[in-house]
Amino acid sequence: MILSSPKLSESAAPAVSASHAVAFAASRPVPSPISAERAWRDPGATACDADADIALSRWTRNAAQPLEVVNDGSARWHCIGINLKCTTLTFSHAGRTLVQGRVTAGAAQITAPGVACRAVFDAPSDVLHLFASQPVFAECYEDLFGRPCAGDIVIDDPRLVRDPALERLGQALAVSHTQDATLGKVFADSVSLAIVSRVVARHFAADGRDARGAAALPPWRMRRTVEYIDAHLADSIGLADMAQSAGLTRMHFAAQFRRATGLRPHEYLMRRRIEHAQQLLLETRHGVLDVALSCGFRSQAHFTTVFKRFVGETPYCWRMKAHVDR
Repeated sequence: MILSSPKLSESAAPAVSASHAVAFAASRPVPSPISAERAWRDPGATACDADADIALSRWTRNAAQPLEVVNDGSARWHCIGINLKCTTLTFSHAGRTLVQGRVTAGAAQITAPGVACRAVFDAPSDVLHLFASQPVFAECYEDLFGRPCAGDIVIDDPRLVRDPALERLGQALAVSHTQDATLGKVFADSVSLAIVSRVVARHFAADGRDARGAAALPPWRMRRTVEYIDAHLADSIGLADMAQSAGLTRMHFAAQFRRATGLRPHEYLMRRRIEHAQQLLLETRHGVLDVALSCGFRSQAHFTTVFKRFVGETPYCWRMKAHVDR
């Protein structure tokens, strides 16, 4: 999929002992399949020069002050962005503002080739960017549907995607560590192809979906719901409370909320509580029980279970590692 450097012929290869070869391989730095972005949504000159079909890079920013970034869009790649941590930003796509406010971890966004984007980050951020060429999309389409695609595939819906499968695949790429460069690249390529396949499957499923489904929750109702949730994280919040904040019945609210976010209201609430808990663990000295109670959990055990399900570690371990990394 990604072009590799040419191999030396056997006659041209230097004669070295097996022990020297192992020692030399161990001494070389292991290149990461995910490069750090110096510029937003830029995979770097290496990927461009190699004419790669897939490239991975990561935009990480720890500063809290606002930062404006612009990308004119590559004519060669779709860009699939997967948010790895909660952030606050204004995101514009082709001159139209799509997002203004908080974006939760796991949210994904796909930009078609040649489309300019702009973002103003108002908080620390961590985003995984996967760049995939048209041949990759065509290959995934043929694997999914058993026939070649007629024409180019263009994912032209830029709205945020809430897909647990994409979130898990993105997190798997982000947390994978290996001392074997070959294995690391194979793993990254495999997971990248799985992400592209998921995007292609969602795109063509959406094209064929019956349009009679529930409408998405309008942005103004969504803002009221999010404001209500954020103001009452320490309280007991039910579906009826969230629906009332949006001015809808429970049935209509649940369907429209899921259509707008891809998440059930309860799952969204749990994510917001865990995000708030992470902020308290990082910025205060409150004990784990106090943090749990401040985020609406009634016991430390329940809090730890939910935290580990979303974050992958216990609150105590995550706090220790987060402080070391700062």
